[in-house]
Amino acid sequence: MIREGQIVLFRFPYSDRKEAKFRPALVIRKLPGAYEDWLICMITSQLSQEESSFDEIISEEDNDFSSSGLKLSSLIRVGRLAVVNKSILVGSIGEINGDRLSRIRNKISNWIIGK
Repeated sequence: MIREGQIVLFRFPYSDRKEAKFRPALVIRKLPGAYEDWLICMITSQLSQEESSFDEIISEEDNDFSSSGLKLSSLIRVGRLAVVNKSILVGSIGEINGDRLSRIRNKISNWIIGK
């Protein structure tokens, strides 16, 4: 079962759409309606891609790193959002704490409303 705050793997398609690579993503929220569509945000270990004061780094020193399932310090790319169907979410590897999820949701909503 998919839950908000989970770190999941999803099939990120190559441009030829014949193959895909598994990538981690953070589950932000289920979209309203009858479909199993979820808002996710991408995660990368490429910390150099950080948009300062927008993206969220989760590092090995953080209290929720061990529960995240991530192997390396990683960048939760708050501006790299996608709506995906549950069918491409392979499964959960872990989760972040509620405080971090709330902070990320606030960043997204502030960005959308122009704060």
